[in-house]
Amino acid sequence: MASAELNGASILGWDTFHSESRAAFGFPEYYANTMDAWVDCLSYLRDEDGMTRFRLKPNEVLEIVVKDAAAMRERVPDLLEEMTFCIAGINERYEDYGEKPALALVLR
Repeated sequence: MASAELNGASILGWDTFHSESRAAFGFPEYYANTMDAWVDCLSYLRDEDGMTRFRLKPNEVLEIVVKDAAAMRERVPDLLEEMTFCIAGINERYEDYGEKPALALVLR
């Protein structure tokens, strides 16, 4: 299973979240540092669009591991909630296209 790790202890707000995400997922240079861009990039994990460093097989799942999730939950609970909401929306998008969900969130 493919895996990307975000350091929850380093995420202090939206800027650090997007910096961590850019490094963990290998988002392109033109990544806009917004949740819309985050959702767009993670919606093409099975395509050859180069939106991330990952290219998933048809039934493969990318595990998003948030290390030190308790620290993130304490400091920026709204951000963690938004990320969880977006992951569910992305998985729903995959299902709408007749594919299996592509993301799993793991809080450690």
